[in-house]
Amino acid sequence: MSILPATLTTTHHPRDIVGMTYVYPVVSRRAGGVSVGVNLNPNNACNWRCAYCQVPNLQRGAAPEIDLAVLEQELTTMLDSIVRGDFMQTSVPEGMRVLHDIAISGNGEPTSAKAFAEVVAVIARVMAVFDLVGKIKLVLISNGSLMDKAYVQVGLREMAALGGELWFKVDSATRAGLRRINDTEIAPARVLANLQMAASLCPTWLQTCVFAMDGEPPSVLEQAAYLDFIRQALALNVALQGVLLYGIARDSQQPEAARLAALPRAWLDDFATRIAVCGIQVKVSV
Repeated sequence: MSILPATLTTTHHPRDIVGMTYVYPVVSRRAGGVSVGVNLNPNNACNWRCAYCQVPNLQRGAAPEIDLAVLEQELTTMLDSIVRGDFMQTSVPEGMRVLHDIAISGNGEPTSAKAFAEVVAVIARVMAVFDLVGKIKLVLISNGSLMDKAYVQVGLREMAALGGELWFKVDSATRAGLRRINDTEIAPARVLANLQMAASLCPTWLQTCVFAMDGEPPSVLEQAAYLDFIRQALALNVALQGVLLYGIARDSQQPEAARLAALPRAWLDDFATRIAVCGIQVKVSV
């Protein structure tokens, strides 16, 4: 029996679609299949406020205390429906009926959960029950701002042992851009230091969202700074897996929403070519 009432789509990602606190299914355009999300921020709290964020009623703050027993039960139920039940047949479009990953993501910065390492251990245990270790990915989607925290580093090491990977957000490499896009005062030098630390612990991709703001794409200055950031990282031998370059596909729920628009695929492809010239793999999704 399916636990979902309707077919999912790549543009409809409600975190509460199955009525769970932490776990939700997604048909991911980037993954090309089903991703099981683990939302550690059900309080809609984040230490950043990205202009394109689709979380309604977003507030500043950290993840609440995580009920690990509830998380384990919910993940077990969700995976049982996917792996052993009729979830794929009843709730996923044809051509997307493959379980691609478990993604620690959600409605805020997941590494702000103090139990982050314990969460990774719970996920590992449930993956083992369903014989998924080494067969699907475990992905952490993060803004990278807390990579200097010891408990985050423990979790990253555990993820690496599972064959997991980190998607580290870098939408801008200038102070002004970080302030405008992500509403954060973090310095580019700190972003680079956090990236260097993260990539030494777990396979790491950069994930970068590009879009038009007030009708204009990222400026020439922004583009140049971003490319220079990539070159700096590579010069420091940061072991990056590549860049995940993507555009906005769902409506922002932030005050800037009316100012944002998707860029043409041709713009993303051109920028991806310039990034690749730096000597790094780039994957594009719109």
